[in-house]
Amino acid sequence: MMKTHNVKKGNAGEELAASFLKNANHLICDRNYKKSTGEIDIISRDGETLVFTEVKYRKNLEYGYPKEAVNRTKQKRITKTALWYIKEKKLEDMNVRFDVIEIYFIKDGQQIINHFEGAFSF
Repeated sequence: MMKTHNVKKGNAGEELAASFLKNANHLICDRNYKKSTGEIDIISRDGETLVFTEVKYRKNLEYGYPKEAVNRTKQKRITKTALWYIKEKKLEDMNVRFDVIEIYFIKDGQQIINHFEGAFSF
């Protein structure tokens, strides 16, 4: 039961993040790209840069800021998965960036979206 709720919540967060990126003139290339190494929530192009975005969505800050969940282990999984994508799509020549988008709610139900460009690197 909990898993289904988290998947729905994750999808809602990713929809918000994708809209946010589109509004920032990103071209969405892929979503939920999966390999044995992990999953990347959103892959987009920001001009000449290929951007791999991890989305973290929380209903409150009870467990800290969502971006804090993107620890070194998670970063390694994302970068390994990004290498698969780059190789598969033959995009070795492109600039690459790793972003994190955190989404959470505050007191009055107001939603906060923070976009951290270049949050980590290979």
